[in-house]
Amino acid sequence: MNYELFIAKRIIAGKKYKNSISSPIIKIAITAIALGIIIMLIAVATGSGLQYKIRDKMAGFKGHVQIVNYDTNQSDVSTTPILKEQPFYPKFNTIKGIKNVQIFASKVGILRTNTDFEGIVFKGVSTDYDWSFFKEYLIEGVFPNFKQSRTKGVLLSKTIANRLNLKLNDTITATFVKTATSKLPSNRKYIIKGIYNSGFAQFDKNMMIGDIREVQKLNKWTQNQVGGFEVVLNNFDDIEIKGKEINAEIGSILNSKTIKQSYPNVFDWIALFDNNVWFIIAIMIFIAGINMITALLVLILEKVQMIGILKALGSQNTSIRKIFLYNAFYLILKGLFWGNLIGFGILLIQYYFQVITLDPETYYVTTLPVYISFWSIFLLNLGTLLLCFLMLIIPSYIITKIKPSLSIKFA
Repeated sequence: MNYELFIAKRIIAGKKYKNSISSPIIKIAITAIALGIIIMLIAVATGSGLQYKIRDKMAGFKGHVQIVNYDTNQSDVSTTPILKEQPFYPKFNTIKGIKNVQIFASKVGILRTNTDFEGIVFKGVSTDYDWSFFKEYLIEGVFPNFKQSRTKGVLLSKTIANRLNLKLNDTITATFVKTATSKLPSNRKYIIKGIYNSGFAQFDKNMMIGDIREVQKLNKWTQNQVGGFEVVLNNFDDIEIKGKEINAEIGSILNSKTIKQSYPNVFDWIALFDNNVWFIIAIMIFIAGINMITALLVLILEKVQMIGILKALGSQNTSIRKIFLYNAFYLILKGLFWGNLIGFGILLIQYYFQVITLDPETYYVTTLPVYISFWSIFLLNLGTLLLCFLMLIIPSYIITKIKPSLSIKFA
């Protein structure tokens, strides 16, 4: 047993194969493990980052759950008002996990300049609106102040401002379509108080945010009539459960929908990221495992004489197999160490410097987002370590086929 431990330590220290034939094979195996964990780290962090960023942006524009009249169509336009006085407003006291309930109303219009025009959706909000999402994407100016008796200030996207050649504090003319009570279009003037750039092209290309009282006047509504309510949750992962609870509490004349129900195509698309990530993980672990099997077999074949001597001294097959499996375990750990070191370095560079950019028309973001979950990273490393190690158990049985008399004689 002392001989076995001594030889095991020598092998693990690398002194027995440092300049041997197996050296390049072992380096390739360690490199394969490192590259595998690098690719898996990037896939997991960027896949999760895209999912979280896209869903958070959608929730920022629409809230997690919208409550509207049953007669309201599926567009972004408020057509049928509901009363602001509701048992769940301003606080949804009967359901836990709700951060905010805010009123809104929207209307389609056209922004006009002397040379151009652009279609918009004017979203009216009030003093209860949660601006935490837009704080991250406000690039110029301030948010409109709805505490004043009349607010003509609006928040406009950089996309619309660039198309119409507008800048901060410019006065813009908006024309709104006719209503049921007025057959003539309505013209209004507004002042650009803030410019945002969320990178979510679907909303940036037409969203203008202003005072809900302006929409109420345009629609000939009273101050107690709104287009609907947006419910903001504390945790997005609870959206399906809270959506059902909210729908059960609001009554029969109102309808509620989560953003996952309102935009199923977007959420079905980002759900595919999980399949892609799992596919990448499976491929990388398989490749790393194959390289480790190759390295183990080369080590065994290179140490045939040593195995024969150990068997002649009375060592059991199980003890000898452990020597090589311990060695392989060490090599896997070495590959994981360098892979994590390089992988985290690449992710941190992207996180802080945003080197890789994306097309917002396709991915809804301007840069590749990174989300690092240390729990996920731990499970990824542990899974890679265990699976690669388990893949080595069967090949290690080749040691049992080595006969001491032949291995010592012909070595």
